[in-house]
Amino acid sequence: MDYNIHRERLTAEEYIDFLKNTDLGSQYPRERFDERIQMLVKTVPISLTARNSDGRLLGVCFGITDFAYWLFITDLGVVRDCIGHGIGRALVKRAHELAGGEKDIVMYTCANENAVQFYEKLGMTKPNDVMVYDRIDWTDFTVE
Repeated sequence: MDYNIHRERLTAEEYIDFLKNTDLGSQYPRERFDERIQMLVKTVPISLTARNSDGRLLGVCFGITDFAYWLFITDLGVVRDCIGHGIGRALVKRAHELAGGEKDIVMYTCANENAVQFYEKLGMTKPNDVMVYDRIDWTDFTVE
């Protein structure tokens, strides 16, 4: 499969359309969804896309980083009909390189149960040193 990875900021509308074609569409809370997605696409430090030669959006990777020590992959998705073609792996690798590379940057993510095997294949392990402070309202829903 032919595709190119770009540093690119998506519009909220384009990202929401993308979510409808991936398994990422169920990772966000319903509360203030549109407003929060607009903030996400506007401010996330690492914003990568994978597109085919026709410009079709095949994959997205968002990450937050300090460009010195760590990278947190917040969003990684590939459209369902393109899973298994190395797009997710290529996006993660490029994000890691942009953040500073594997020799300097520790990479984290919160993986849903269906993605754990993918991240394990990348060489990631489950940490026991992560703390969470969560007091937000979170109503599960799926972007459709």
